[in-house]
Amino acid sequence: MIMGKSINTQTSLVFKVSRQQPELITSAEPTPYEFKHLSDIDDQAGLRMHVPGIQFYRSTPDMAGVDPAKVIKEAVRKALVPFYPLAGRLREKAGKKLVVECTGEGVLFTEADAEVSLEEFSEAQLHPPIPCMEELLYDVPGYDDVLNAPLLLIQVTRLKCGGFILTHRINHAMSDGTGLAQFLTAVGEMARGAQFLSVSPVWKRELLSARNPPQVTCVHREYEQIPDIPLGDDLVYKPFFFGTSFI
Repeated sequence: MIMGKSINTQTSLVFKVSRQQPELITSAEPTPYEFKHLSDIDDQAGLRMHVPGIQFYRSTPDMAGVDPAKVIKEAVRKALVPFYPLAGRLREKAGKKLVVECTGEGVLFTEADAEVSLEEFSEAQLHPPIPCMEELLYDVPGYDDVLNAPLLLIQVTRLKCGGFILTHRINHAMSDGTGLAQFLTAVGEMARGAQFLSVSPVWKRELLSARNPPQVTCVHREYEQIPDIPLGDDLVYKPFFFGTSFI
């Protein structure tokens, strides 16, 4: 099934995206079925959300004749062997405690094609939040819950210039940015033909659990209620983007 839609962003960048049917991809090898507990920090209600991300890749000579979507999909399957909890599902137990049921059901993967080039994105001066993000990262209906749903969603969009866009959405209760970066690094290593990961994942979340019984040893100001601060009409919000050359 192919789905297409024309996009007219706020910057007048118009292009068409054609997506293939999203699919669940599983690990390349059998993985353990077990339950893994999250820490007391991971259980916080404020972390029960999805966090999207986007990465742009230019075409290079060594990419000639290579389908980035197929390479990345196979690399994800291989990376899910050591990172197998990501292919499971979050469950809520008594006291709102979260556990990962390592079911091996897989992560959601979508491949797509867009009639646009990276140069056009640059000329349109697009910056986060990307106005066409909903097309570059398809929100698959019925799979957006935090519990009992895929923990990771990936979309690879091929561009007419030969480059591609990699977008992803991670369940934040499951992983923060550092954890996701480690997984994506593993995917990159697998895509380049590595047999072993340079850094293997470690699951030691019990180290971040509270004492039993709980023992307060310091004041946690971050959880205190603070009064609302009235804001004037002259407040202006503006993002600033900088690279290493500006530091």
